[in-house]
Amino acid sequence: MSTRLSALAASVALLTAFAVPAASASPATSPTSSPAPPAGGAGATTVNLATNPGFELPSPALADWGSIPGWSCTGGPAEAAVTTTGAHSGTSALTVTPANDDSTGECAQTVAVQPGTTYTASAWVRGKFVYLGATGTGRDVAPAWTETTSGGWQQLTTRFTTGPNAHSIRLYVHGWYQQGPFSVDDVRVDGPAPAPAVAAGSIPTTDKVVFFTVDDGWQRTPEAERFIADHHLPITAFPLPMPAGTDPDFFKRVTAVPGSSVQDHSVSHSDLSKLPLEQQQVEICDARDAMTRLFGTAPVVFRPPFFTWNADTLQAAANCGIRTVLTADADYSWGASNIWHPGPLQPGDVILMHWTDTLATDLPRALAAADAAGLKPAGLIDYLR
Repeated sequence: MSTRLSALAASVALLTAFAVPAASASPATSPTSSPAPPAGGAGATTVNLATNPGFELPSPALADWGSIPGWSCTGGPAEAAVTTTGAHSGTSALTVTPANDDSTGECAQTVAVQPGTTYTASAWVRGKFVYLGATGTGRDVAPAWTETTSGGWQQLTTRFTTGPNAHSIRLYVHGWYQQGPFSVDDVRVDGPAPAPAVAAGSIPTTDKVVFFTVDDGWQRTPEAERFIADHHLPITAFPLPMPAGTDPDFFKRVTAVPGSSVQDHSVSHSDLSKLPLEQQQVEICDARDAMTRLFGTAPVVFRPPFFTWNADTLQAAANCGIRTVLTADADYSWGASNIWHPGPLQPGDVILMHWTDTLATDLPRALAAADAAGLKPAGLIDYLR
């Protein structure tokens, strides 16, 4: 215990040296001024970029048990839960009870940002020694913190300007060792929204290439895996988080060919066009986080389930760091051979398939169609850079 208390004292001394403004202001005097204008976009509309900022959104179907939409908590459901009593606003708040003396109960999310731009992060918190901060900004900024909120709610605020290469930041809240539970509500990351993602059904190129994409992931056969390896096929996989998490080694093997990658296909495979932007953002961002955690690289392409999307989908995808919302212009799934434009396959065509028990015969049929058109499979991600 003395080690943890010494660490607490050292942390307080360090943060005091940074002189974080208004870190311990009372609720009545907490600053609520608007954020500074973005460094690179005078007149840009300021929006809240945080995912599920008020902890009000439901978990998508097929989400991990106990997950909090939009957030990743180190202690999982053993520590973090959405509670419906005593929220700062609305009906829900996040309450974290560190499970042991070695836990600070951190919860975090990745937020897409623009380089060279000023953002203001804020959250209402309740508890002792609660911290709010951001990493990956490109410039070191001390977190906002409070020693105690004296039983009430208090707003913490910190401001940062992103570096020239910063396209995402990691926003976090946490308590401190042996300081008990804390609560969080009404989180904000205020700044300009990223430009909407680009919708595409094919990739503009004059190279004689096509792109093989395979969705979902529920049926994984050794025959399909063997065909991909034997023919050295670059595959862009769009698995859902649940089958990907069930068998991540399979997806690592089938995307081992250079140019292959694992991308984003939502959490629940719902028709996102029927959901508001905030719920679409949860579907896309949570799937992005799952793919990043499993395969080590953040997706930059989103495949909308059923090929249904709207303007909110493009903005939600961009808010999750996605650059392209990709459908397809040919379908070779389940024995089909459908090309949705006149004539044979063309350079840049995206071919849709699925991880099913027919994939081992769908792949050679698609490959034969590409060969007949004088085209070769290529790595999709290489053509989007």
